[in-house]
Amino acid sequence: MAQFDRNDDSVVVIVGSGAGGGTLGNELAQKGIKVVILEAGARNEIQDFVNDEWESFAQLAWTDMRVASGSWRVARDFPNLPAWIVKSVGGSTVHWAGASLRFEQHEFKAASAYGGIKGANLLDWPITKAELDPYYAKAEDKMGVTRTNNIPGLPGNNNEKVLEAGARKIGYKDFSTGRMAINSQPRDGRGSCQQIGFCFQGCKSGAKWSTLYTEIPKGEATGNLEVRPNCHVAKIEHDANGKVTAVVYFDETGATQRQKARVVAVAGNSIESPRLLLNSASSLFPNGLANSSGQVGRNYMRHVTGSVYAAFEKPVHMYRGTTMAGIIRDEARHDPGRGFAGGYEMETLSLGLPFMAAFLNPGAWGRSFTSAMENYPRMAGMWLVGEDMPQEKNAITLDKEAKDKFGLPVANVHYDDHSNDVAMRNHGYQQGAALYEAVGAVQTYPTTPYPSTHNLGTNRMSEKPRDGVVNKFGQSHDIKNLFVSDGSQFTTSAACNPTLTIVALAIRQADHMAELMRRRDI
Repeated sequence: MAQFDRNDDSVVVIVGSGAGGGTLGNELAQKGIKVVILEAGARNEIQDFVNDEWESFAQLAWTDMRVASGSWRVARDFPNLPAWIVKSVGGSTVHWAGASLRFEQHEFKAASAYGGIKGANLLDWPITKAELDPYYAKAEDKMGVTRTNNIPGLPGNNNEKVLEAGARKIGYKDFSTGRMAINSQPRDGRGSCQQIGFCFQGCKSGAKWSTLYTEIPKGEATGNLEVRPNCHVAKIEHDANGKVTAVVYFDETGATQRQKARVVAVAGNSIESPRLLLNSASSLFPNGLANSSGQVGRNYMRHVTGSVYAAFEKPVHMYRGTTMAGIIRDEARHDPGRGFAGGYEMETLSLGLPFMAAFLNPGAWGRSFTSAMENYPRMAGMWLVGEDMPQEKNAITLDKEAKDKFGLPVANVHYDDHSNDVAMRNHGYQQGAALYEAVGAVQTYPTTPYPSTHNLGTNRMSEKPRDGVVNKFGQSHDIKNLFVSDGSQFTTSAACNPTLTIVALAIRQADHMAELMRRRDI
């Protein structure tokens, strides 16, 4: 494997190895460009994954100190765990469920489509669906998304069969086991889904696409990609002209290192990426890198989420089989007649008994709680994923007191629901309960949001520099050789899981970056 000198200033340094960073690294390596990926977590391979919820959480999750504020339930119940993301090579592609859907056309133009919504900082994306569709196609082929490229869909487990039956009863029509980046048949040197059921704990069969064992090994095989695990980036340095020149990081021994760079791409998720830019403040950039607009960290989105579980008279065993292979899209449309702008999906979801006990109602006890736990084998479950409104006050900032183990200010994650979000969630609870009751549910459990797994915005794309942080290629408006390569560049969140769009943007960004490098514009 490649090992590049820390004084080699011809390399592209990518911070983070997930859907954006891992994909970008491989795409550039395939083009003959030297890349160093710095990953804060360890390298856990397939054989290291553990089919146990709590043990796996301890192995994979980002549990470094964070602080949460705002009126959302998470700030009250999980103040130091506002997000449930991965700190490991492969990032949250190790943990994700695999749902892979394209944005709808109106979701790229939410400000135009929805009009002025009080309290929302809506903005149209500087790109269109037509511009991104060719890259969506490349991403679907790369990831092996089912129901594309003649790849069959996954089978439905009991949880999906209950969802489908309820969907039919209440008149929904757009439902299936979804477009999933999980092999339904052997492909790309990996086998098919074995229906193990521990999708969130790392895929033991390797059927689920993850940069850990797809993009990164392919990039390493070229001799142009080096991945350095257990390397926590502290700041990005620049020269007197404002051009970024190096990345300073703590290695696995805790020693401070400096990797010189021709280009830096930040791909640390929508919490750590703005935190890094803010922690990189200097006399030339007193408010943080790429922040002349004041928008770094702003407009944090996590999707409108919530869950509906239902108990039936007979066993369902929702935990068996692919976790999220069951999606209803009927409510994903924009129809303000429902009382809110934008839309949402319903996706099958199951939690293991330990996580169900933690998240159904944290801290609860007594007869109603224990009764729900006793119903667990007879439960079906769904997750709501809807478009939340970007709000400038929802933001990642540097906490004034809390520090991490390296002495760096930690992220404060502030979030308040918009009234549009609340209306959408309540509609989802109502429809979810109606769906399950239509097929005989004896009790339903609307469940408030968990720590976020979809973290978006905070370094958003914009046509005008004053409105955002990066342009339509994820390139900083302020600093030509600084890029953002993760979900933090999302202008709005849309009503679907974000990973496919992150990958499509990374492929497109690699083409643009390589061309700029060829022309020596960066």
